[in-house]
Amino acid sequence: MPETDTANTADTGADTTVTGDTAAASAGPGVAPLVAPEPPPGRDLLRGKVVLVTAAAGTGIGFATAWRAALEGATVVVSDHHVRRLGEAAARIGELAGEKPLAVACDVRSEDQIGALFDAVYETHGRLDVLVNNAGLGGDVRLTEMTDEQWATVLDVTLTGTMRATRAALRRMLPARAGVIVNNASVVGWRAQVGQAHYAAAKAGVMALTRCAAMEAAPAGVRVNAVAPSLAMHPFLAKVSDEDFLAELARREAFGRPAEPWEIATVIAFLASDYSTYMTGEIVSVSSQHP
Repeated sequence: MPETDTANTADTGADTTVTGDTAAASAGPGVAPLVAPEPPPGRDLLRGKVVLVTAAAGTGIGFATAWRAALEGATVVVSDHHVRRLGEAAARIGELAGEKPLAVACDVRSEDQIGALFDAVYETHGRLDVLVNNAGLGGDVRLTEMTDEQWATVLDVTLTGTMRATRAALRRMLPARAGVIVNNASVVGWRAQVGQAHYAAAKAGVMALTRCAAMEAAPAGVRVNAVAPSLAMHPFLAKVSDEDFLAELARREAFGRPAEPWEIATVIAFLASDYSTYMTGEIVSVSSQHP
């Protein structure tokens, strides 16, 4: 189960590796899971670009993406609603980049805070080349037990929050006739999962938003794509989730293991880079669970 803005549920991803016991269980009887490779070195894919990552605190895909962007030579801006963790994330990225990145606290449910975030980016750096929308909120409750508030909260953060940030970015990028947006969707936007009706609906909405925004932005040369991860492990997820459930999710994957957060981040970096200039409106599955 995830946490507001910074978190990615069992279908969006996280940080570090799965524990040895869970990894062993995930591949099924008599089958050893494949071991994750080492992260590749930076290749300057984003050199000279200003990259903003929302929900970049904590230990999930957001932080992994901000870290990868810095490794690829970008000037990074990080945002999150959790001030303490945001500061810690900025400090860690500063150790890599040699300079602490701009860090702006922002709750994506607030249009005013979204506006202040983008104002801070442009006041500090003069432009924005890449927006990575990572903020999301999930949960685990069956539809018959779900309240209107639970439904609305998940959609407000995960779908409407993505829309708010996308809208703010496009209002700047379209006149400049340059820019890239990468959204974090989920394979749950394609397939069914018990207890995830609100989250699945929100992520399916992110996919549709991505495609529609891409068509509107294409005449200005602005690209909008999304990644759709499945299970990626991090300490918080391992702590609050049932181990058998996580093992079952991992068993569905071709590699018999969860993704590492950096494995999602490298795909995001590709979509943000000039190596994907003819891709827009695409939902890239970072999983073997595409229907």
